[in-house]
Amino acid sequence: MMTSILNILLMMPTEEGQNPYSSFILLGLIIVVFYFFMIRPQAKKQKELTNYRKNLAKGDKIVTTGGIYGKVVEVKETYILIDVGDNVKLKVDKNGVVKDMTDVGAEK
Repeated sequence: MMTSILNILLMMPTEEGQNPYSSFILLGLIIVVFYFFMIRPQAKKQKELTNYRKNLAKGDKIVTTGGIYGKVVEVKETYILIDVGDNVKLKVDKNGVVKDMTDVGAEK
């Protein structure tokens, strides 16, 4: 996608009095806008999720990537043990945790 935009901008005919660097300035502005509206917010969201996973504690209510709701019973280095009800416990990788229950209430 980005290469096709670059090709279009570079193939644009320049008028007699037009600065040849204006197309490069336009391309630079597109990249800056793309960074601030797409890349930066996604990186911030990923950082928050990583911090959330690091700070999981016993008793936290969570949702996994598979949609399983549970309560944290035990936290280890790479996995957590969650209680999903009726004394059923599941061992889940920490990377499988998506959000806490407060986020679920805000979506409704």
